[in-house]
Amino acid sequence: MKRILRYFLNGLLIVAPFTITVWIIVAIIDWLDSMFDLGVPGLGILLMVVLLTLIGFISSSFFVKPFIVITGRWFNKVPLVGIVYSSIKDLFDAFVGDNQKFNKPVMVKMSEDSDNLKLGFVTQDAFASVNVEDRVAVYFPHSYNFSGELFVVPKRNVVYLDLPSSDVMKFIVSGGVSRL
Repeated sequence: MKRILRYFLNGLLIVAPFTITVWIIVAIIDWLDSMFDLGVPGLGILLMVVLLTLIGFISSSFFVKPFIVITGRWFNKVPLVGIVYSSIKDLFDAFVGDNQKFNKPVMVKMSEDSDNLKLGFVTQDAFASVNVEDRVAVYFPHSYNFSGELFVVPKRNVVYLDLPSSDVMKFIVSGGVSRL
């Protein structure tokens, strides 16, 4: 009976990640396709990709940028809408675009009397505005979660890693299970 249970669990460990991944991808594709339901499967996604590419092209124009900035400022002034808009914009800016924030992976010694190290990402190199120039802001994502903590740590405790940010993020989020 133990052998059968072990075979079952091994099968589950093999099938579950594939099945869940495919299910999530199909659900996202169905949801995106339903936004422009044109009766032909996949046509909605194709239309969305074309529209987003066109908007990206138009928004890179010198004449359109001021309109985008003014609209963003207006959204930020509206109560509740401003919180949602700025949070989503900051989140997207942190991962993609010209102002990526998680592009400096580091290893931090958390206290002087400990050899424990923590992996994170420097998000601010200096705090001159608050007269704390010997510190940096380091974001530490949580494993298996979309949250994390921000610490302001001494620069001397920070070691910059010459590794791709995506590999370090995957390592942290997986709880150290993936290879670094």
